[in-house]
Amino acid sequence: MTEPATAPRRSDATKAAILDAARERFAADGYERATIRAIARDANIDPSMVMRYYGNKEGLFVAASSIDLRIPELGALPGKHVGAVLVGHFLDRWEGDDVLTGMLRVSVTNEAGAERMRAIFAGQIGAVTAGVCPVPAEAARRAVLVASQILGMALARYVLRFGPAVEMSRDEVIAWLAPTVQRYLTAETP
Repeated sequence: MTEPATAPRRSDATKAAILDAARERFAADGYERATIRAIARDANIDPSMVMRYYGNKEGLFVAASSIDLRIPELGALPGKHVGAVLVGHFLDRWEGDDVLTGMLRVSVTNEAGAERMRAIFAGQIGAVTAGVCPVPAEAARRAVLVASQILGMALARYVLRFGPAVEMSRDEVIAWLAPTVQRYLTAETP
């Protein structure tokens, strides 16, 4: 005999509403200007509920900015395609995820945001880099170089919206960035 599926708990729905509202508010207002009251109002709950579940604004920010970059497995690819696949993946992620754009905005103006972005990219890009670079001891350095290209383009294209960066097609961005990212990942140490 199987047990009937249980309905989601109301607290789960409340937490999800808070996180959705927080992501939107942090993306729109940045960390400094976003308030617990505004987030609670957006989630249609009392501000005390935000504090109950997340403790304070920093705790809420950490929960709302938990991001899985969903980096594809690169080990099975021919080595010469790794840069193009990674750049294309990140373009797709930035195009489809306002949370990433919001995180980038927050990270350039707030230390808590910068620390979150560092942790996300170091952990997730660092793991990929370690798997493909020729000198494993250089993985962290190479991951930072890759992040500089990915985040630099994201800042220019999605936050600052520089005309030429916005006007380039996906294929053009890949054609320009992929060789540099490829070199950072797989070239011999200069």
